[in-house]
This record gives sequence, C-alpha cells and structure tokens, in this order.
Amino acid sequence: MRHGGRILVDQLALNGVELVFQVPGESFLAALDGLCDHPEIRTVTGRQEGGVAMMAEAVGKLTGRPGIAFVTRGPGATNASAGVHVARQDSTPMILFVGQVPLAMRDREAFQEIDYRRMFAPLAKWVAEIEDARRIPEYLARAFHIAMAGRPGPVVLALPEDVLSSETEVADAPPVASAVPRASPEEVAAVADRLARAARPLLLVGGGGWSAAASDALARFAAAWELPVASAFRCQDHLDNRHPGYAGDLGIGVDPELAAAVRDSDLLLAIGTRLDEITTGGYRLLRPPVPAQRLIHVHPAAEETGCCYRPERAVVSSPAAFLEGLAARPVPPARPWAARTRALHARYLAWSGEPGPAPGALDLARVVRHLDALLPEDAIVTNGAGNYTGWVHRYFRFKRFGTQLAPRSGSMGYALPAAVAAKLARPEREVVCFAGDGCFQMTMQEFGTACQHDARLLVLVVNNGIYATIRMHQERRYPGRVSGTAMRNPDFAALARAYGAYGARVTRDDEIADAIAEARRSDGPAILELVVDPEALTTRLRLDDLRRMTAEAG
Repeated sequence: MRHGGRILVDQLALNGVELVFQVPGESFLAALDGLCDHPEIRTVTGRQEGGVAMMAEAVGKLTGRPGIAFVTRGPGATNASAGVHVARQDSTPMILFVGQVPLAMRDREAFQEIDYRRMFAPLAKWVAEIEDARRIPEYLARAFHIAMAGRPGPVVLALPEDVLSSETEVADAPPVASAVPRASPEEVAAVADRLARAARPLLLVGGGGWSAAASDALARFAAAWELPVASAFRCQDHLDNRHPGYAGDLGIGVDPELAAAVRDSDLLLAIGTRLDEITTGGYRLLRPPVPAQRLIHVHPAAEETGCCYRPERAVVSSPAAFLEGLAARPVPPARPWAARTRALHARYLAWSGEPGPAPGALDLARVVRHLDALLPEDAIVTNGAGNYTGWVHRYFRFKRFGTQLAPRSGSMGYALPAAVAAKLARPEREVVCFAGDGCFQMTMQEFGTACQHDARLLVLVVNNGIYATIRMHQERRYPGRVSGTAMRNPDFAALARAYGAYGARVTRDDEIADAIAEARRSDGPAILELVVDPEALTTRLRLDDLRRMTAEAG
C-alpha cells in the first residue's frame, strides 16, 4: 500500500528524473512526502512558480527528457503558466504537476480552484486531472510519452489533494521510451537528389528534439557537401559556429546579407524548425502559404510540415535520424554552391567579429567577445528577452550543442531560472547568464535559489535603466512621447552581497577582464552589474540615430 504521492514519485524515479523544481504548497504535501524516500531525486525549492517552471523547461532543453515542476493550485498554477508557454513555443518536453482542490469540493469555486483543462488547453499538449490514485502510473506514462512524442512540449497534470493522500495498491508502469520517427531511405535519397540539383541551396536548422548526435551528423553532412547552414531563432548551438558552412542565425536584428541569401536561395531545406515568425522575418523571408523558394520541410510532427507553409516535399522524421541518413549519402561530384557557402561563412565571421565604436564607457560587445574567447567550449550561456540579447546572439560563437538556453517564445525573466537549472543539471560545466535589468527583475528572487542550492554561476545584469526594446518601438511609432519605459533600478551588486554572494559593478571597458576573473574565482554565485549607456539601443542603432531617422521620415 502506498499513498498517491509516493506512487507518483516512484514513477518519476523509474523514468530517470534527477531534479524536481517546486514552490511548496499544501495541495501536494503527499508528493513532497514521497520525495523523502528518493534521495537520488534532488528537490530544488524555488521562490516563485514562474521561475521553477522555467527551470523545468531548461532541463527539458538540456536533456531531451521532460523537466519536472510542482506548483500549488490557483495562484501557483497561474504563475507557472509563463514557463508552460515557453515550453510550448520552444518545443520542449516538460511536465507540470499542479495541486488541486479535493474531489469532494470541485465545481464550487473552492479556495484557489481552477479548471486546469480549460486554463492550460491552448498552452499544453495535454492537460488532465487524476481522479483515482490507482491510475497514477498510467497517467504518468502517458504524460512522459506525449511530452516527448512528435513535436515535444509541455503536459499539465492536476493532482487533487485527496487523491494524492489516499492509499492504494497498484503496480508501477515501466519507464517510457519515446518512439523516434524516421524517414525512409527512399525519402532521404529523394531529398539528396533534389539538393544535388540545386544552384543556391540553404539549410535552416532549429526547433526542439535535437541532440548532440543530430548536431554531429549535421556537421558531417554540411562539411562533405559544402552546404551553407543558417540556424533558426535562438538555435545557434545546433552547429558549431566555427564550422565552414555556418552562415549565421535568423533571429532579431538579423544580418541583412543573410536575410538576402534566404530570399535568393532556390532551395530551402528546413530541418526541425517550425519556421516561426522570428526565423522567417515576420513571414516575409518566406511568404506563406507557398514561398517563392522551393521548400523541403523535415519535422518530427506531421502536422507541423504544412501548418504555415506548403512545402514541395514534407518529411516526417527526427532531425538526428534524417541527418544520419543524409550524411551517409554519396557526395555529389559537382557542388556549384560551394563558393557561395564560403562567402556566407566569411560574412558571418565579419558580422560577428571585432565590434565598432559604441556609446558610453562600457561596450557590451566587448564583454561578450571577451567571454567568447575565455569560456570553455562546453560552457552554457543563457539569456532572456530584450534588446541586450542582440549582443549575445551576434558576438558569442556557440561551439557545441547544448550550450545555448534562450526562450524562442521571447519570455523575459527566463535567463536566471534557466541558468540555475543548467548549473544543477550540469554541475561540471560553467554557466553564464545574461539578463537585462528589466528581464532580471522579473525573476531575480531565483538568485536566492542559486545560493541555497550552491549553483555556482555568473550573472551579468545589463543595466541601462530602460525597457530598451519597448523604448525602441515607442520612439519609432510615437516620437517625442516617451511614457512608461524608464526604470529606477536597485544596486544589483549589493543584492548579490545581501545573499552572501559576490557582487560588483563594471562601468568601463578596462574593468571587464579583471571583474570577470574575480567573479569566476568566487566560491558561489556571482553578479556583475554592467552599467551601459541607454544610447546603445541595438548592435547597429543608437537611440539618437533612431530619433533622427524617425524625424526625417515624418
């Protein structure tokens, strides 16, 4: 006989779960009790449910297995929805467990009661409520399967308090092994033949469901065929950026020459990416429903291959299985696109190379370039959302798969929780977090989680005193009418010291190297506050330049 909480945690252990993120609530006390009997599962106590959900999502990105979070009912669930949204748009496997009111109290609007099926329906792949403790193994097996199958994504399971605390006898379900969709040899051969006959092909890679094996197969195939490869938004670690075929990333502030190359390509082979709004430049680089370029779309979920675009050929396959098949194909003797590939990579190196002059005494580009040269190749770099991320995407060269954690959903507040999760999941690796001042303050309480759980990471807070992305749009659309985008910030370095951690401010370029070295020598988490000029709006644009351009256009 076991209570429901113990049955649930036993299932997590059988499925190899090593980390559980949670903010404790009385609605799932039995699950917390079950964790007492599984010391191999580390229970990480966060500060706010949005943060712990993002931590679980980050583990899902790193491992390819569902990240696990527990939150309480009502406010806990609504807070956690931010992390579920990230997992949905980023195609990340994740399971969120939500405490629920007892079965006997349902449908009375009991204390903190919410209908989670209706609330999470647009965000999750599957939402269910477990009404019988004997069915917990069945529900968890299905949750793991759905989270990993096809296009990965989040699952939400509601746990009524009395179901978790009730005792019953039931057998455990075996651990879940996800089925991998594979293209047939004939499909792979047909794609290879079409590539060989192209004049200006381009590979677009991204999305969830990738692995180190997929990245390795991509590198071998692109090198042998001398093909250019562009990464989708915030998927820059899918191919070593030093690879001779790497052409750059299709993100916010894309290199205009790379955008032109996408438009000019006569064949686009999209692998894993769902061709989202940012990657396609607001659906302008590829026009739906039938783009001007010939399109071959490879994705593990059949419904994604014709969702926005009608491809010339759709292939249902995991990235790794498809790329392994391509890498085994004979290399065509004639590769007329090779010179274009070399030119695109040379352009990427120039675009991401030595930065030009910047306003203010501290140039964020030089911070990023210094870390790019300094960090080990397997260091994990996280960021949230905001204009500051443009410097990371442009000037940091990702060298291995699993080194970039960033929200393709564009969620602010993601950087710090993701960094905490990354350090706890991969303690042997160095973790660096980039967060804007607005982004950081949405989840900065999770620095306390890092300190409590000895997550030795480096947080770089980019402090320019404004919500820069919104200010940029505001100045462009409503010139001379600034409203609601300025911030009065705390002393971020003092915040670190209040937790007993290392904190310092950096205000000039000549302080960068020493400050980073000192922070890396500290015994625990560290915060470096980077004081940058708000005039540095993007990697290419100053605030005054934008105002002048807007005035001239008006």
